[in-house]
Formats: sequence, structure tokens, C-alpha cells
Amino acid sequence: MLVAISMLSRMGVLMYETNMYEGMLAESVSMRGANGEHVSAYFARPLGTGSYPGLVLIHHRLGWDEWYRWAAQEFAYHGFVALVPNLYGREGQGPPEEIAADVQAAGGIADDQVLGDIEGALQYLRALPYCSGKVGCFGTGSGGRYAVLAASRIDRFNAAIDCWGGGVLMSSEELTPKQPVAPIDYTKDLKCPLLGIFGEEGQAPSVAQVDQHEAELKSHRKTYEFYRYPNIDHDFIDFERPSYRRVQAVDAWQKMFEFLDKYLG
Repeated sequence: MLVAISMLSRMGVLMYETNMYEGMLAESVSMRGANGEHVSAYFARPLGTGSYPGLVLIHHRLGWDEWYRWAAQEFAYHGFVALVPNLYGREGQGPPEEIAADVQAAGGIADDQVLGDIEGALQYLRALPYCSGKVGCFGTGSGGRYAVLAASRIDRFNAAIDCWGGGVLMSSEELTPKQPVAPIDYTKDLKCPLLGIFGEEGQAPSVAQVDQHEAELKSHRKTYEFYRYPNIDHDFIDFERPSYRRVQAVDAWQKMFEFLDKYLG
């Protein structure tokens, strides 16, 4: 679903119309998050006429970093209004990696606070006059965990994408006051279709944990699609990391856009 290029399918051949208006706006904004507090967010949207689906991007444990700004612009190019709330913004200002290290040293952010920020981002998008009203959520790593949690505990998400969300399954020893319930325990409450993307060499989650999550989704008759990529670790779509794998990344992005087009388009 491209904004700048109109794609028409005729006899199985894509035809490109290149004389259309092309434009994008990307900027920092302020939104209301948990407890009504102001939260910084990165915002990207297509310019021009149209009604666009929204997407809340939930950043990974590495923080509100450059890759998530790029991802917001990538989704905007493909016709989405994208918003990335800074889940670590209350912890101070500085390089993302330093703030992320401080957050992890303190045991992370409370699930309820993160969900409050995500719900605020959802409401921000739905209130925009050029948003279609359909909104999904997307996250990688810990952001994938929160995408599963948000899709189960927050109303009005229409689709969710979990890219290798570690911590969807948690043992009783892993639970903390900040993370008191494992997301898998909310599976019965999952409110929208879920897409899962995983590398089979990754350990958080492991193949066995992904299988267990899938079994739980099946037992509750939830709509989902899981894709497992052999011989690679998680985080293979982030071109800034050594784990990046181009061929698999291209395929995973295609699957994500097809999924979003099906449920948000």
C-alpha cells in the first residue's frame, strides 16, 4: 500500500503511476500517556489526501533509538500514520543506549505504565482527522512482548505484530512487581489478529517457547500467523545490528505489510 506510487494490478503485472504527489511529515510530538502524563513521541505520516491506518510502534529494550525513527518513516512511506512513544522518557535525557542501561539496571518499566503509554498513543492516532480509525501495534524484542500484552489488555487495536518478543512466557521466578503476569496468561483475552516473526536460533524466545505460545493461541481459537526463520537469530530485520540478514528481512517485511493490509487496509 504505497502512497507515492499508485500500484495497479493488471493481468498479474504491477503497473506504476509515477506522476502522483509524494510527501511525508516526520517530527517529534507530545502525547498523553499513563496517568495523563506528557510523553515524547516520534511521529511520521504520509502527506496528501487520504484516510490512513495508524500504527503504534513499541520500541525495544535498547530504547527510543534511531532504528525506530527509520521504521516509523518506512511505515509512513507505505501508507500508515506511525507513532513511537518514548517509553523511557521519564527516566531522563541522554543517548538511548545510556538511558536503556539505566532502565534495565532498575528492573525495567512497570507493565501498567507501558500499557498506559501505548493506550495513549492509540488514542492520539484515532483522534487524527486523517486516520482511518483502524490502528495496529508493532514491536521487536521487548516491544514485541508489549505488542502481545497490549493486544490482549487494550481495546480497539485491529492487528498486532510481535517480532521475537522475549518474555511472553515467564516462569514464576521471573515475575516481578513491575511484570506481575506473563503475557501468555492473557491469551484468552487477545482482541485482534496476531502476527509473529521469529528466528529459530534465538533463545528469547526459544523455539520451544514459540511453540508453546502457538499452542495457547490455538487452544483459545485466536487468529494468528507465526513465521519461523531457520538458522538465524532474532533481530534480523535491524540493518544496524550484526544479526541482520537481508533476504530474510525482505521476506519478513513483505509478510508484515501483507498482514497489515489484510486487517488494517
